Amino acid sequence: MSKTAHIIGAGVSGLAAAIRLNNAGYQVHVHEATQQAGGRCRSYFDAQTGLTIDNGNHLVLSGNSHVINYAKSIGTEAGLVGPARAQFAFADVKTGKHWQLDLGDGRIPTWLFDASRRVPDTSVGDYFALTPLIWAGNDKLVGDTIKCEGVLYDRLVQPLLLAALNVDPPEGSAGLAGAIVRETLLAGGQACRPLIARSGLSDVLVEPAIELLRKKGAGVHFGHELRSFTMAGERISELKFGEGDVIALGADDVVIMAVPAWSAKNLLPGVKTPTEMRAIVNAHFNYVPPAGHAPIIGVVGGVVEWLFAFHNRLSITISNADRFVNVPREEFAQQIWDEICKISNIQAPLPAWQIVRERRATFAATPAQNALRAGTRTDFKNLFLAGDWTDTGLPATIEGSIRSGDRAADMALGKV
Repeated sequence: MSKTAHIIGAGVSGLAAAIRLNNAGYQVHVHEATQQAGGRCRSYFDAQTGLTIDNGNHLVLSGNSHVINYAKSIGTEAGLVGPARAQFAFADVKTGKHWQLDLGDGRIPTWLFDASRRVPDTSVGDYFALTPLIWAGNDKLVGDTIKCEGVLYDRLVQPLLLAALNVDPPEGSAGLAGAIVRETLLAGGQACRPLIARSGLSDVLVEPAIELLRKKGAGVHFGHELRSFTMAGERISELKFGEGDVIALGADDVVIMAVPAWSAKNLLPGVKTPTEMRAIVNAHFNYVPPAGHAPIIGVVGGVVEWLFAFHNRLSITISNADRFVNVPREEFAQQIWDEICKISNIQAPLPAWQIVRERRATFAATPAQNALRAGTRTDFKNLFLAGDWTDTGLPATIEGSIRSGDRAADMALGKV
């Protein structure tokens, strides 16, 4: 009789675990409370713009090994596209200055010694001043570990860490910031090539996984919300869904709970979870980018932080965005569009637009909140946790999310 794995939640962490366990021979069932997969990493058709848009603009780097391997496992690696080299365009809204950071394509960061490839007006010494982050502990603040001022900080470190930590960098966890630096800048250009989902997050990271699971005999159940567990000793013995739907678990069956932190807290009283969430705002504009427009531009000195150019739209991201959650939408859209026009040298009235405010986008990556992240194992031998809020060693990123799903599956398989 085959072993069965029940995956609670069809976000990318749950899907990663489902694919891994399905490949290992488990009969897999994915249970999703809502009517669509992807969680906070999904696409949908937006009537206001007439476009299929992503709920958030997620940047993947070529060194994000768990994302890349997951995409390979579902046959969509080619859908993650980007420049041939690790090159990042930047623009300063206030001064109008544009520049490019060129990390090359090698393992060794030789770009540091070429002024034309560094951030303008920075020296090699400025970058070496970041080295305390590399070995900083999780209990340390970024602001107590490095100097959060100066040209390099303003033009590179602050935008990078703000996007990764989703908090004002000085209050962020130096340990988590160090993990980002180790896996990106220190790993050389080969690990830093920026990639985006060409046809949308769902097309590249979500729907192909659902299709593959179903093709291989897995069950994917939407509108199937887990309400509670039955515990028997050291194991979960039953899963209780709505309307009296109860699933009894066999002796070798496993459960991976890949739900948001607040849902995990409700389902599993006593589990540690971060309690402070931060918002991310994304805005999408139905405007075809000018020819030769950089696929991604880091923005300094404005409201916009990152500008993404897709074939049929321009989209922006603003992190740590609680301050913008209640700004009037029309006024905010115009403000953002004015900045885009300045950055991209566009002269056009405000096109059809949509603003997506994800109020609980990520946990706040501070030392205090990082200390509240649960591990993968639970008090029950057949129940494992996954999700970007679990203790992945990274902030809440797609890489961390998929890594958590892989780790949960590996623990269920007895590999770690």
